Amino acid sequence: MKMFELKKLPVEKDLETIEILKKLATAHRALAELKGVATSIPNESILINTLGLQEAKDSSAIENIITTHDDLYKAELNVKEIKSLNAKEVHNYIEALKKGFSLISERKLITNNIIVEIQSLLENNNAGFRKVPGTSLKNASTGEIIYTPPQDIADIKNLMSNLEIFINDNALSELDPLIKMAIIHFQFESIHPFYDGNGRTGRIINVLYLVLQDLLNLPILYLSKYIIANKADYYRLLQEVRDRDEWEEWILFMLNAVIETSKDTIAVIEKIKDLLIEYKHKIRNDYKFYSQDLLNNLFKHPYTKIEFLEQELGISRITAATYLNKLADDGLLRKEKLGTANYYVNHKLYDILSK
Repeated sequence: MKMFELKKLPVEKDLETIEILKKLATAHRALAELKGVATSIPNESILINTLGLQEAKDSSAIENIITTHDDLYKAELNVKEIKSLNAKEVHNYIEALKKGFSLISERKLITNNIIVEIQSLLENNNAGFRKVPGTSLKNASTGEIIYTPPQDIADIKNLMSNLEIFINDNALSELDPLIKMAIIHFQFESIHPFYDGNGRTGRIINVLYLVLQDLLNLPILYLSKYIIANKADYYRLLQEVRDRDEWEEWILFMLNAVIETSKDTIAVIEKIKDLLIEYKHKIRNDYKFYSQDLLNNLFKHPYTKIEFLEQELGISRITAATYLNKLADDGLLRKEKLGTANYYVNHKLYDILSK
């Protein structure tokens, strides 16, 4: 098998083909619509939490870390007592995503230190970049080695330093940011700088880069669901760039992912918005204890509990329990048991997210 030598960026090839430019226009329109629709949800933590949890589940599923919505939302209720190992890994993903968003919002950069911190939270270790040779990527069906990434730590650091510059220095390349996102994703996955967590880290970088470029205000465009649905093409097209320098199909694949995922996410946000309005009117009209903070809590946490209301509304445990029990009695929430404690499911929101 011919050895592929990964080159530094920028790519020395004209990537603005007619097909790519056509697709770019559609992708930017879809992203702009998503960015606008997201502003219709008044509390940003609602979308970051609900859509972020969904992305954590889907992105982890690509790596065969499978969990259910039920396990995932239960994990959020009591992180210290998560019994499912997979649910723990998925929980680590949402924490890494939130941390990355916080860091780039503050620093306006995606540095290698931030990337290492994201991977550290994902894998719950401090191994950093690979230092020992031996990493290779294999065909899941045949076990055949299809790609050997850089093995020497000096090469890995050199390529990652170059990638860091490419991500943050717009003067290095005048390419459209969405083309650059596709290039960044290819380069990161091909460097494969960590022992574990490269795929999930790379997918977090995708959405953080869109925020960095002001194409989104919140990290809510998650490509994992599209990748799962087109997993064979995803890996095939990555390899075709390595084998034949075939960039056009790879970039078109990523632009299609942006378009389709934007449409899907817009539809989900519209449903969440409609349900928010429904619950707002119902609670405000029928209960004296309505507040925006209460409404935010019920939509930020698909599964909520008394302690969440205590902390987020600044109320007593008895008051929080009274609120939740009354909402459950009238069918707005569903009351369930977890061990000796109760939790409360926003079942209509659950239905939107789980479908």
